[in-house]
Amino acid sequence: MQILILSCSLDRGSRSYLLARRAESMLKSREVSVEFVDLRHSPLPMCDGGDCDDPQLAKLTEQVKRADAILFAVPIYNYDVNAAAKNVVELVGSAFENKIIGFLCAAGGHGSYMSVMSLANSLMLDFRCLIVPRFVYAVGKDFEGETISSAKINERTEQLCTQTIRLARALNA
Repeated sequence: MQILILSCSLDRGSRSYLLARRAESMLKSREVSVEFVDLRHSPLPMCDGGDCDDPQLAKLTEQVKRADAILFAVPIYNYDVNAAAKNVVELVGSAFENKIIGFLCAAGGHGSYMSVMSLANSLMLDFRCLIVPRFVYAVGKDFEGETISSAKINERTEQLCTQTIRLARALNA
């Protein structure tokens, strides 16, 4: 089984990155193969609707195609996932078809809880993805420095990993 984690924040002090690394650790402890893409170190061109011939994009497209499931670790800005996450979907497009998708979200407050739904709906309708019905939504108080301090967020991350593995195994059986 191959799970791809896309850390979509471009911020050096990213909290969604911390969630992504926590999920990676949990998945590896279950002997799941994990590929980790940090968009801070893998810059992509902005989608302009035209063809894009970029070596980073070709590599990412292959990683998405290989994955049995994909976890998006995203910051929430202005009641939506960040532009970098949406850009990945626009650039990679059909490679997402029929993939299992999960979300790890870091936000400034509780008011944006449903913000991931616009991206989830697009993935479901455009690419027939199966969205893991449990996602992680963490806010500032769930972190202390570079540590996830909330037992609840660690538990939800564990549950997301468990459900993602379960769904991937069921669909690949």
